[in-house]
Amino acid sequence: MDLLSALRMDKTAFSVTSLDDPSGDREYWLARTPSERLEAVEVMRQILYGYDPSTTRLQRVFAVAQRSPR
Repeated sequence: MDLLSALRMDKTAFSVTSLDDPSGDREYWLARTPSERLEAVEVMRQILYGYDPSTTRLQRVFAVAQRSPR
């Protein structure tokens, strides 16, 4: 599933704050479940690197090597 197409950003919301102002980001993310945090990381990864379903497989072919018994 393409998370980027499922999410929409509200472009009318805008806020200007100082970098010195305390932020509630840490408390917000600590209040989220681990799965919600991972989903947020995946959305940020897709924004940064893009999403292409044809490249979701392994980039290399791996072979299984048989080891001789000891």
